[in-house]
Amino acid sequence: MTENEISRVIYECAIEAHRTLGGPGLLEAVYEEALAWELSNRGLAVERQKPVPIDYKGATLATPLRIDLLVSDKVIVECKATTQYNAVFESQTLTYLRLTGLKLGLVINFGETRVKDGIHRVVNGL
Repeated sequence: MTENEISRVIYECAIEAHRTLGGPGLLEAVYEEALAWELSNRGLAVERQKPVPIDYKGATLATPLRIDLLVSDKVIVECKATTQYNAVFESQTLTYLRLTGLKLGLVINFGETRVKDGIHRVVNGL
């Protein structure tokens, strides 16, 4: 599957998880786990809280990057559950994409009344 095909499945699964859990108001980790479950049930490979080493001038930093969800080794998903969305979430995801060499990330804010309003695509040369 391409990044765009994967992102469509992620979008559908995020809506399903949000709807099933009753909307906003839960911790980010709850939505992350439910989304991972939905994606796995659709046959996609999902890694939660994936540590990614950070290379700094030839040295590997002791503190790795932690990606909320890595889907099919192609798409990064950053889960949020806030009433105050901040554009820095997209900047953070773009940094993750650059550090990993991946092309597509999604920031999903489950704190929105309608989660589809809280899904933001972030691209790195896609």
